[in-house]
Amino acid sequence: MAQHIQLPRAGGARYAYVAGRTTPLPMPSGKPLESRIAFSAAHVVCDPYADTDPQLNAQIDWEATLAYRRHLWSLGLAVAEAMDTAQRGMGLDWNRSKELIGRSIAEARVVGGRVACGTGTDHLAPASAVTLEDVEAAYAEQCEFVEGQGGRIILMASRALAACAKGPEDYERVYGAILSQVAQPVILHWLGDMFDPALRGYWGSPDLDEAMDVCLRIIEAHKDKVDGIKISLLDADKEIAMRRRLPEGVKMYTGDDFNYPSLIQGDEQGYSHALLGIFDAIAPAAAAAIHALDQGDSDTFNRILAPTVPLSRHIFQKPTYSYKTGIVFLAYLNGYQSHFRMIGGAESARSAVHLSDLFVLADQAGLLLDPELAANRMRLTLAMAGMEGGR
Repeated sequence: MAQHIQLPRAGGARYAYVAGRTTPLPMPSGKPLESRIAFSAAHVVCDPYADTDPQLNAQIDWEATLAYRRHLWSLGLAVAEAMDTAQRGMGLDWNRSKELIGRSIAEARVVGGRVACGTGTDHLAPASAVTLEDVEAAYAEQCEFVEGQGGRIILMASRALAACAKGPEDYERVYGAILSQVAQPVILHWLGDMFDPALRGYWGSPDLDEAMDVCLRIIEAHKDKVDGIKISLLDADKEIAMRRRLPEGVKMYTGDDFNYPSLIQGDEQGYSHALLGIFDAIAPAAAAAIHALDQGDSDTFNRILAPTVPLSRHIFQKPTYSYKTGIVFLAYLNGYQSHFRMIGGAESARSAVHLSDLFVLADQAGLLLDPELAANRMRLTLAMAGMEGGR
């Protein structure tokens, strides 16, 4: 049923919008995806009843958090756990990440879901006294924990390493040491500084081509321990260039939340799998599109994903690291959680106008599952922002 709502523009003007005119996408079956591996980096749901400081000691609503992972698995998607989408290092510390990882791996066993878990050095604060040995020990601790739980590793970029490394040789040393220790092949993670400014110059150079050369040297030297690499640079040309240079058998997982349809579809020389934060928000579309690709139906693949791209570009607009707010807001609009609160108080990271535009773009992409519920929650959000009557 169509829903009439007044939405704000920047500066205070209002406009009428009718939600629900685009038919919501049907939920695809949980049939396993065949042609591509698709990880959704999943968000966490904070506990709104916890009487603790949301900046220093935010608590997690475990049932709602795990229920969302069951939803992703039910669509045939895999879960990338305890990544930046879960506010890792941005409200979610290592101690709470360990509990999240343990619970998620256990839940995956129950439902037959696929999960890989972020490991890094976030319990080691970057400081002038931090050494490469400290970084190696921090990585080793987290990798041992995940493998001890029976999990697969996503080896995340390290702020501490970025702070103490003097050049490419230090990255080669640290990654070489960790990759020689892991029991199973890992997914490397190259996160651009638009997602985390502390990672500028990762791999030892601010020049992306030079950095790519270093990363590829590491992969080639340890290709038996590397399942693949996820790069999040929001640069399709760089991803394609690197994809074509990977050793045989090493996968590219796109982390490009701007250009994912073309990168997943690929070209005559290959394609990317997916490890994406936006797949949390557009999970039904992502699963349905890849199911179509499984059948060789690229037209349907592109028809489903095309309207999700403007939504994704909006959610991931600068400052890109605030994208988690939009991801959680869409989960709230669709009834996957009862509130719009986030650990660290990150619900305040985007304006009410930004969230209103997100509402419209999600509706146009067929991603508001219940337009009446979504419109009512949008009205509540605007009322909380003092925008009931407009100007």
